[in-house]
Formats: sequence, C-alpha cells, structure tokens
Amino acid sequence: MKKLLSIFIVTAIAFAFSANSASAQKIYKVKYESQADVKVYIVKYESQCDLKVYHVNYESQAKKDGKWFNVKYESQADKKVYYVDYESQADLKIYYVDYESQAGWKNNSKSHLMK
Repeated sequence: MKKLLSIFIVTAIAFAFSANSASAQKIYKVKYESQADVKVYIVKYESQCDLKVYHVNYESQAKKDGKWFNVKYESQADKKVYYVDYESQADLKIYYVDYESQAGWKNNSKSHLMK
C-alpha cells in the first residue's frame, strides 16, 4: 500500500510540474498594441523566425509549443497577441508552417514570452 501511495504522489507531482511548464497556446488577436501580451511579426522565411507556428483546428490540440488555437473571446486566451507591421517592433517573430509536426521553437531564448 505504501508503494502504491508513493507512486501516486510522484505521479501527481510530475503532472503538476508538467502542467505548470506547459506553454500558452490559446491565442486572441487584439486590435490595439497596448492590449497585447506579445507583439508578433510574421517573417517571410523560416530561418528568420523565433517560433514556427501551426494553427490547429481544436483547442485540445494547442498544448505544444507553436500549435496555436485562435479563441473567440479574450477571456479564453492564454496570450493576447498584436501583429505589428515592422520586424523591429516585435517581441516575437513567427513563421507559419504547413504541417503540425514542424511547429516549435527555433530560438528558445524567447520561449518565456509564451509561458
């Protein structure tokens, strides 16, 4: 019984840590820069980006870095983003990929922006 309890506690702790370290991927596009958590610029080439993004169809798929789901309401979002016109204005440079498996960080130093 003690062994079973120990396994349960270790599993619960591991789950708690993994849940806290999960990146925010539910996105809401705001109208004004001042409302944003992150200012985003879409680059033309993958080599220029910090994050490769793939838009998923269902909220439940938006658990991995770079898999974004656009929510309908601001209150549902993990992060509010504003798309800027110039690269120099951006906190984060993204590149849209064609396949879900391609999504993820190219520049891990920016990962704190989406946590």
